[in-house]
Amino acid sequence: MRIEILNTGTELLLGTTLNTHGKWFGEQLFKLGMRIQRLTTVPDGDAITIALRECVSRADAVIVTGGLGPTSDDLTREAAAEVVGADLIEDEAAMRSLEAFFAARNKVMAEANRKQAQVIVGADVLANANGTAPGIYVPPRLNKAANCAIFLLPGPPRELYPMFRDEVIPRLVALAGLAAAPGLLEMKLAGVGESDLQQEVDADLAQVPGLEVGYCARIGEVDLRLIGDKAAIAAGREIAMAKFAKEIFSDDGSSLEATVVRLLGERGLTLATAESCTGGLIANRVTDVPGSSAVFTHGFVTYANEAKRDLLGVPQLLLDEHGAVSEPVAKAMAEGALCVSGVDIAVAVTGIAGPDGGSEDKPVGTVWLAWAAKDRPTVAVRKLHPRNRKDFKLATSQSALDGIRRIALKMPV
Repeated sequence: MRIEILNTGTELLLGTTLNTHGKWFGEQLFKLGMRIQRLTTVPDGDAITIALRECVSRADAVIVTGGLGPTSDDLTREAAAEVVGADLIEDEAAMRSLEAFFAARNKVMAEANRKQAQVIVGADVLANANGTAPGIYVPPRLNKAANCAIFLLPGPPRELYPMFRDEVIPRLVALAGLAAAPGLLEMKLAGVGESDLQQEVDADLAQVPGLEVGYCARIGEVDLRLIGDKAAIAAGREIAMAKFAKEIFSDDGSSLEATVVRLLGERGLTLATAESCTGGLIANRVTDVPGSSAVFTHGFVTYANEAKRDLLGVPQLLLDEHGAVSEPVAKAMAEGALCVSGVDIAVAVTGIAGPDGGSEDKPVGTVWLAWAAKDRPTVAVRKLHPRNRKDFKLATSQSALDGIRRIALKMPV
């Protein structure tokens, strides 16, 4: 079934409002065995009519969001009526619902709100229990322009999402005559590049009948997406595990930090962090995970050399001789955090986030990471993440968390 999404609203193109609808619709539709063929975003005004006319010429169903409010720039109803060649009328039931909405809140309904009760002749009114704008469903038989269903939905997520689940999904299922939805498996890997992953597994995965494969690179990790029936997905998973068992940290959608918290909890291990260049990001990511209080005890943010010395016991001699961004200092930070906190594992990071502060020996993006644990020698690695400050911190935190994961699994860092 060819489904297109048309998001309307000038604010979405000015950057003042983040458009999250595409991701949400993609996830919801895939669960039904459907996929978005195209997603279009247009400003308010005549662009809605032009875009909607193009959408219905290609699609079996078009889902339009936004433009159902009471103001002069809310023109989605008018655009849809023009495209399908129908009139707008005031719906009595919709008007009563509007009046009840305002009465329940002891507010006087403005005259402008009356336009929200206008619907396309013959169309279904979609109830909105969370706002004033009812949705509208135009079945294909009413569309004089093309054999295409049109759903007009409000833009705010608190109104859109319940309406989609309650009113749109049953109609889409009926239109599509759905069979069983395909399965989806997302395997997340750390410590390997997208091209390296693809080079190692792509040819083998291509031999699995009925398996669709996709890759998505993120900072510090890669997603391997497998779509198909159970047998095809199982075969694809086996191929990936044979090549990258140590790098795969999740096959259930869990983030790296959630995986770390789970592993530490299962093994009864505790964690502390000693951060310089990441400014507490590692601790923040860990504590974003529910249940992290069972495994995380201390987070030291030792940005200045004095903090490294006074809080973690890093010898001043090491700082003077090697500098803060060095293997000896990273190890001393990790061992200091381990000693002060009494945990089982401690990670430390110290680096140069930039954009200045680098040198020939230690260019911007250089970071030293160290992991200290009660049952193994302290290890340190040097990495280079020549990115902007935000991405540098994220990449460093990824490396730090992956090292914790590997230690918890008794693997080499």
